[in-house]
Amino acid sequence: MRKLAAAKPARKVKAKAIARPAEPAMDVTVGRRIRDLRRVRRFSLETVAARTDLSIGFLSQIERGLSSPSLRVLATLADVLGVGIAALFGASPSADAASDQVVTRGLQRPELKLWRTGVSKQLLSPAGADNKLNLFLVHLEPGGSTGDELYTHDGEEAGLVLEGEMMLTVDSETWSLKTGDSFRFASRRPHRFSNPAEDAKAVVLWVNCVTAAG
Repeated sequence: MRKLAAAKPARKVKAKAIARPAEPAMDVTVGRRIRDLRRVRRFSLETVAARTDLSIGFLSQIERGLSSPSLRVLATLADVLGVGIAALFGASPSADAASDQVVTRGLQRPELKLWRTGVSKQLLSPAGADNKLNLFLVHLEPGGSTGDELYTHDGEEAGLVLEGEMMLTVDSETWSLKTGDSFRFASRRPHRFSNPAEDAKAVVLWVNCVTAAG
């Protein structure tokens, strides 16, 4: 399996962030959503920190939009909050939207852009914190990855590679999936994924099914 390139120097990363001002705004939106869900459940930062093994300071930075969490961290937080990761997309949907919406228009897809890791997820199914089945369009930029560390969360997932190539690791086995290849596994099995290409992005149709009680 190809090893991901080393991180760019701090100066280049900073310049990139300045050139793309919309990215920090995404961090703020996600942070507010996490904070709102935590408060609804009446969890303190100390409680969430204890259940996730994340520091209180780091959690506070995420909620204030000062840190851009990885997909692994977001999946862990969603698990503790008793929701699927789709619940972290944008503002809280109205009760009517959560219960009655059937169609999601192409121009209305909420997007979760994890710009530091080169991963973005568009939510294709109607948003709602109580939804158990969610459909995503995942974009992996060249070299994009969930990180070297395997992670787990509640539920099951499956997908179909629509474009490019994706490296998928589940437990101790790694596969190279190309256009037309598909997969399915229980999300409690340690996993990670990445795009090994240096000059082409990968696009994956991804399904997540949450099985735990909300």
